[in-house]
Amino acid sequence: MLESRDEWIKKRAYAIWEEEGYPTGRDVTHWQQASSERIALEKSVGKESKLGAKSKAKRQPTVAVAAVVEEAADKPTARRTPKKAVKAKA
Repeated sequence: MLESRDEWIKKRAYAIWEEEGYPTGRDVTHWQQASSERIALEKSVGKESKLGAKSKAKRQPTVAVAAVVEEAADKPTARRTPKKAVKAKA
């Protein structure tokens, strides 16, 4: 099943947020970064077809996209201790 462009960007932005350790207030930055990555991916796929590297029927861009999302999901993330717990220990 093909994933919509916005759905891909949403998943990638979430992965970026996780990679950075769940920071608050950077959602717009993550969305813009994911959007830029999607545009670059679309351009690279477009260049391949213009150069005659692969026909549209043979290309599988969703596999490459899924690999990026899965790779980000496979990375272990560090758990952050809530501020309340840190204050209670001190």
